[in-house]
Amino acid sequence: MSRAGLDKKPDQVAAMFDQVARRYDVTNAVLSAGLDRTWRTATARALALAPGLRVLDVAAGTATSSRAFAAAGADVVACDFSLGMLAQARRRLTDATARAGAGAGTGGGRVLLAAGDGLSLPFADGSFDRVTISFGLRNVAEVDVCLAELLRVTRPGGVLAVCEFSRPVWRPVRTAYMEYLMRALPAVARAVSSSPDSYVYLAESIRAWPGQAALAETIRAAGWTRVGWRNLSGGIVAVHRAVRPGGDD
Repeated sequence: MSRAGLDKKPDQVAAMFDQVARRYDVTNAVLSAGLDRTWRTATARALALAPGLRVLDVAAGTATSSRAFAAAGADVVACDFSLGMLAQARRRLTDATARAGAGAGTGGGRVLLAAGDGLSLPFADGSFDRVTISFGLRNVAEVDVCLAELLRVTRPGGVLAVCEFSRPVWRPVRTAYMEYLMRALPAVARAVSSSPDSYVYLAESIRAWPGQAALAETIRAAGWTRVGWRNLSGGIVAVHRAVRPGGDD
């Protein structure tokens, strides 16, 4: 087992996510005390989804968020550079299709899987109405390049939503949260994760990540407009929303 470093070399990050893929969703649910569902709902709301919209979900992992977006009727491309994550996503999509065939029924749009790197997305300019990345921007080696690539593949007037760990706004919560990250999170991960050392990286990368205002400025510098954010769970997570200039949205 190995873990990535904060230099975020792509091959190390991809290998790390390959290792955690099998129990990734279970581990996230445990570590977030179930709040991950609330965060996905808030991200979908920020995207203002509607039937027929084309959505790119970068760093989609097991496509949990992608399936939630598709439930609103959007057609979603779930893109990730971890083949292990995409393999798990395919299994889950196959299971969902089997359940629907048995009468469960999910409705909504389609989810297509694609292997791709956020620093060089394999899509044409202006291909998508909505682009999003949840808990993945923090893991790319060049954040500004990734944001520029997301801008490139979005149509004028299209919307970006970035859901990412952030800085709790209330100091006592922030102090307790950082203590949890560096002490409790690795311990919990040892009990539920298939690669607990990877969650040491997770804790370190969250601690090193900029706060809400700094990330908003980085998004704006990449060419996005109307940048704002909404704090979730007291600022433990924030959803940043922005618009590609040139449209009427």
